[in-house]
Amino acid sequence: MSLQQHAARERQQVEDTSSDIPGGTVEEQDYESDSSDESSILEEKPKSRKPGDNAFRQQRLRAYNPVFTARTVIPTLFIIAIIFVPLGVAMWYGANRVQEVMIDYTQCENLASRDYYSEIPKKYLKIHFNGVKTSDIARPQWKLDTNNTEQFEDERNVCRIQFEIPHDIKPPILFFYRLKKFYANHRRYVKSFSEDQLNGKAADYDTINNNIGQNCQPMSRNSQGQIYYPCGLIANSLFNDTYGSGLQAVNGSSTDFSLTNKGIAWSTEKNRFKKTKYNYTQVVPPPNWFKRYPNGYNETNMPDLSTWYELQNWMKPAALPDFVKLALKNKEDTLKKGKYEVAVGLHFPVIPYRGSKYLYLSTRSVIGGKNYFLGISWIVAGGLCLLLASALLIVNLVKPRKNGDPKYLSWNKVEDEHNTEK
Repeated sequence: MSLQQHAARERQQVEDTSSDIPGGTVEEQDYESDSSDESSILEEKPKSRKPGDNAFRQQRLRAYNPVFTARTVIPTLFIIAIIFVPLGVAMWYGANRVQEVMIDYTQCENLASRDYYSEIPKKYLKIHFNGVKTSDIARPQWKLDTNNTEQFEDERNVCRIQFEIPHDIKPPILFFYRLKKFYANHRRYVKSFSEDQLNGKAADYDTINNNIGQNCQPMSRNSQGQIYYPCGLIANSLFNDTYGSGLQAVNGSSTDFSLTNKGIAWSTEKNRFKKTKYNYTQVVPPPNWFKRYPNGYNETNMPDLSTWYELQNWMKPAALPDFVKLALKNKEDTLKKGKYEVAVGLHFPVIPYRGSKYLYLSTRSVIGGKNYFLGISWIVAGGLCLLLASALLIVNLVKPRKNGDPKYLSWNKVEDEHNTEK
């Protein structure tokens, strides 16, 4: 076979092979593939970290840049002073109008006699009545008594406290207890409760013990595996001194004044505290409640948190170690002039941790209880503004300066100093 015939046969085989490939020859397919890749690259938008071109991202929002001149600053400071000082005085006056009797009865068990009433030391008293000097009011007295109806001997002490109301006091009359050096803001204490239990759910052990955020550790269940209800450190440390149901008139000096625990908790608490779905056989009282429930729970004594307003208040831990909580109140009746007695059941120990406990009878003002801090802070702020405005006014009158004077620019100052040296 000649060389020309052999070359023609090879050419024919290549053409036959390329005709079997769909889409044309290999060279054509490679070209088309390269073309499509190039077009896709051209169509793909280049990546960029540049923020969008708008007023917000490019920081072109409209803004007002005030120029602080004597003409604007001095009147502004005077206006602030004119507003703050009178408001501060009004707040201070409102706080000063609050009438109160506060008695520290921590040492009643140690200092009061069981045989007769004795005067309470002045350092344990804080009394304020409008229009009456404290020296003109008979000093409160106390006496240690025994309540033999209590099952446990160490729970039988009762501190009887007598105090005088020098004139009629209009409602509302609020009865608080106060604790000092009770540090309830510890992280482990604050989160030791079960929201499910408070909501009335029959939560199991895993739920109350292992819940993330808040759980009852380390007060979830006893050694027999029974769940505490309510569980947690907050409920276990419930304040349990008792104050009776009102103020008892002494020797007919007045009439008894009734107080109630209805409405001492926030109205919204009814959405949080609900009657439990636990059966009394499923749960046990917390350890510190043993003397309240010596035989555990039964069909008649299972606590209903929806109506236990003292517990509802206690379940909101205070941020500071010195706090008051509302225990009783009367929003309708006038507290008549006279001598009254309160029988305090002594159950909550504070001496072991060097704390203190008080009974606190008070009225209120438009800004709440007796608290001078808010009024004083406004007066001080207004006074500082007044002082600063006066100083700036004097300086501006004695040694005025032209606004926008270029000689005060730093580079002009340097040039002036250089010329002076020459």
